[in-house]
Amino acid sequence: MNQEYWRKCIVCKKEIKFSSKYFKCSVTSCDKKRSPAQFCSVDCWDVHRSIMSHKSAGADEYHSPTKEEWELLENNNSKVRMISSVKKSEITHSGNANTEDVLVVVSKLKNFVKESSGMNTSGDVMPALSDILRKVCSRAVENAQRDGRKTLMARDFEDS
Repeated sequence: MNQEYWRKCIVCKKEIKFSSKYFKCSVTSCDKKRSPAQFCSVDCWDVHRSIMSHKSAGADEYHSPTKEEWELLENNNSKVRMISSVKKSEITHSGNANTEDVLVVVSKLKNFVKESSGMNTSGDVMPALSDILRKVCSRAVENAQRDGRKTLMARDFEDS
């Protein structure tokens, strides 16, 4: 590794050198393995404390590892890889939109109908309205494609 410092202060971004003093927040929720909170000075910790509104916290003093210790630790730590059974390209470009999905915010639609007419809304309205939206959107997509665009715009719905 060519890195000449251990980590950076999360407040001022100043480099915390190998084999040097640094500070950590005494609040346990601030010391997370994947996003550790380390500070180059008590002043930087104080900025953190005021932002996080800690009522009873302290700046605990620590000593950073030597470069050799850090490199050994980094080399021994196995990296976690997330493996998905479905490729991202299959999800975003498959064109197989789920025709079962409801495309409206149910609570907002029910509130609108109730406030504008005083009527209740049956549960079978949402799938029917979603089907209408799919058809209107498909026509609008055709209009955008006919104009040679890859972006759907409000004007594409005017002829739908």
